[in-house]
Amino acid sequence: MISDFKFIDLFAGIGGFHIALSNLGGKCVFASEWDKDAQNTYFSNFGLLPHGDITKINEADIPPHDVLTAGFPCQAFSISGKQRGFNDTRGTLFFDVARIVKLHRPSVVFLENVKNFERHDFGNTLKVVKSTMTELGYNVFHKVLKSSYYGVPQARERIYIICLRDDLKLSGLFEYPAPLLDSPPPKVMDILEKSTSKEFLIERGDIEIYRDPKNIKCEYSPFQIGKLNKGGQGERIYSVHSPGITLSAYGGGAAAKTGAYLVGKKVRKLTPKECLRMQGFPSDFKLPESKNVCYRLLGNSVSVPVISAILAEILKQTNNLSLNSNVFKKNVRVKEVYKQE
Repeated sequence: MISDFKFIDLFAGIGGFHIALSNLGGKCVFASEWDKDAQNTYFSNFGLLPHGDITKINEADIPPHDVLTAGFPCQAFSISGKQRGFNDTRGTLFFDVARIVKLHRPSVVFLENVKNFERHDFGNTLKVVKSTMTELGYNVFHKVLKSSYYGVPQARERIYIICLRDDLKLSGLFEYPAPLLDSPPPKVMDILEKSTSKEFLIERGDIEIYRDPKNIKCEYSPFQIGKLNKGGQGERIYSVHSPGITLSAYGGGAAAKTGAYLVGKKVRKLTPKECLRMQGFPSDFKLPESKNVCYRLLGNSVSVPVISAILAEILKQTNNLSLNSNVFKKNVRVKEVYKQE
């Protein structure tokens, strides 16, 4: 693989992988995403309309590529932990990733999923994925990373599975990017808009603030300072002086999907643009008009700087790209991108 590489974007969402890989020299030659809102958003930003249902796409119709990316759903495997490799994935969406890999043999397969994928079905699901990729001729590595350690003001934890074709030589085991600890931790306040409309305010009589928002206990985790109602999901209030909670595509409560934050003296949800920044997307990224659609799409997306950091390590450790460290650090530190606005 070289720095001018081709990639395909499966279960593409709105294109978080696309942004990260394009910024590091990649060209997208194929994308697939079944959600119509995500498809339209992807097209608006990249001029490429993703194909639909991956289960209906013939792998022979997909162009050759160097990197395959997939944030595939954590669908229950019908036969977990039987160690039958490729055959164990049939009936799951991961099978569609595997059949494409089997034909095209990309240099790198880059998979992302929820943190609990590591423990799904007592770890058997991950074992099946790893045994499948090993059978197909790949060295497989996995690790759960927290976005707030990579310049993202969000404590989003995801598992990143890196599969390197066995002819790619590493000096040892693949090393995931080290946390960025040489500058102040990212904070929600770094990505806030200067002014917002009243529609994002939460004005109720049951708001309770019971902690000092600046008395942060952990610089890389959300800090709850209050609550609404009984403090259930979507009813917790957080400080803007620490990273925020994980954006979600679903959920209820007055602050569903974004969480509630004390901004000045007001409690409010985040705006779609702030959620966009919280995932590390550029401010000029085009979003749908519907706020609810934006929240769903962004909650399902990836933290772009984390993807960038991992890919940079893949390229460096396989001796395929020498990155300018200053340029790269500018890309991954979200707070530096927005503090001038």
